[in-house]
Amino acid sequence: MAETRLGGARPGSTAGELPPPGRPLRRPLPNQRTFAPYKIATLIDATIAAGLTAEAVLAGTGLSLADVRDPRTLTSIWQYLTACENVVRAPVNPALAYEVGARLHLSAYGMYGYALMCSPTMRDFFDFAIRYHPLATPIQQLGWRQEGDTAVWTFTEIYDDLMSRDLRNFLLRQQMMMTSTHMRDVLGAEIRPIRAVFGLADIGTTAADEAALGCPCLFGQPAHELHYPASVLDQAPELANRLTRAMLEETCDRLVGEAKMTTSVAGDVYQLLMLSPNRLPSVQAAAARLGMTERTLRRRLNEAGYTYAGVVDDVRKTLTLEYVTTTRISADDIAWQVGFSDSSNLRRAVKRWTGKTFAQVRRG
Repeated sequence: MAETRLGGARPGSTAGELPPPGRPLRRPLPNQRTFAPYKIATLIDATIAAGLTAEAVLAGTGLSLADVRDPRTLTSIWQYLTACENVVRAPVNPALAYEVGARLHLSAYGMYGYALMCSPTMRDFFDFAIRYHPLATPIQQLGWRQEGDTAVWTFTEIYDDLMSRDLRNFLLRQQMMMTSTHMRDVLGAEIRPIRAVFGLADIGTTAADEAALGCPCLFGQPAHELHYPASVLDQAPELANRLTRAMLEETCDRLVGEAKMTTSVAGDVYQLLMLSPNRLPSVQAAAARLGMTERTLRRRLNEAGYTYAGVVDDVRKTLTLEYVTTTRISADDIAWQVGFSDSSNLRRAVKRWTGKTFAQVRRG
């Protein structure tokens, strides 16, 4: 499906906080199917309660209700945007965005959500949420900062060029409520934001917005933000468990690596290298296999935020850790399997990747 605007021209407005100059916004390819269908499933559940059918929500997505109910199904950003656009065109009460956000508890997010619930402190929670947000079907880029006595979540739009005004309004309200829901999941029902800041025009629903979020809502601002007292940062989530979080973090690292390798030309290189990891082709040979020049391959990798050497390292890391943790193959044999010159170089790489020795990783 071509990358066209979902709902016509959008009016000008100020997007959220941008990254430092030179660092691009993370934007998974809209058509790449890499995400579990939990957000679409939740959207359908909420809209059925509001009187819409699943077929109406899924129109144009290429998905059936059976697909959405199957946890093995992989979906794309585009399919989620299309489903949400179907909802806002219905039309429905704008408050439905908050209902969807309130239903998206951390328990719906698999390993990512469980790891967040086990964070040792809320400061760790904020940091982890940002780092692994690519696992959560991201429609906005998540960020946070501490500003005096305030902890500030920031939401930067990365697909606003693909959205109608109504869809932007719907998804930003949904994100505000999702984040508020996640905070309550780990700190208890009494925790509420102290204000919500929208880089959107006031559409005349401020009273309903404030009732849903439980705080003052400001519109026409230069960013999209949700503010909490900074004192929450030193609190411990109700299910805090440092060891469990560390174990889940390793799983999330692997999942992020797998996801990012399917969202650009890096995925093509990754799959090519996986075919013969003990005889990795040069960048010139890889480019030829992919039907392009070396210069074009390097440029396209750079545009997507990768280097050839970095993809090679990711391939070796994935295979090495799989061999170390699931087999009893010797270090010498693993080194040969993944293209290291000897086991000493392999052991140094394992230490660099994990901060642990080969023996420690093998013991688990």
